[in-house]
Amino acid sequence: MSSIQNSIEIIAQQGMLPLYFNSDENISIEVLRALYNAGIRAVEYTNRGSEALVNFKKMVQIRNAEMPEMLLGIGTIKNESQAKDFHEGGADFFISPGFVPEVATFLKSKKTLYAPGCMTPTEIIAAENAGVSFIKLFPGNILGPDFMSSIKDVFPNLTFMVTGGVDTTHASIESWFSAGVAAVGLGSKLITKKRMIEGDYATIENETKKVLDTIQTLRKQS
Repeated sequence: MSSIQNSIEIIAQQGMLPLYFNSDENISIEVLRALYNAGIRAVEYTNRGSEALVNFKKMVQIRNAEMPEMLLGIGTIKNESQAKDFHEGGADFFISPGFVPEVATFLKSKKTLYAPGCMTPTEIIAAENAGVSFIKLFPGNILGPDFMSSIKDVFPNLTFMVTGGVDTTHASIESWFSAGVAAVGLGSKLITKKRMIEGDYATIENETKKVLDTIQTLRKQS
């Protein structure tokens, strides 16, 4: 199986993609451990601060030592030079808030998963024509599950994830899965600033387990 297909399957299998950034290296590592302990095997660290690359490289070292089966991806990639830096830094997959053609071309050459953020059929078509097979609907709170329901038949060969505005509640997750996404991206509603500041990794772990349980329950029902 290609590494691209493998990455898609792991994200789709767990049904969620936790995403976060913290400027503090130790907090970043402890959150990663909490997610791993909850059963997560793919995480998106977001490139949202000057410390992101240094922190990410350290996280890769910890991952290699303690959790070798964890996929560590990078989000908020907006240009090719960022993609190159994090590819050298060991990122397993890449996510953008929008579709960046040169990033798609670069990562295709590296046989690495690229999931661009899209919010119109035009953007999704452009991404698909560039060889992208995994789309992040973003921002989900603006688009809503009805958007996913309306377009999914037009894109039978694509896998969709939604990020932005997804809540950790059963109702919120169910609405998106019913609409046809394979996974939900969960950031600030799950890995809250408060929990990170307070070092409340136990709550992050427990809440993540709850979401994974919710997804399993929904899948058994469908």
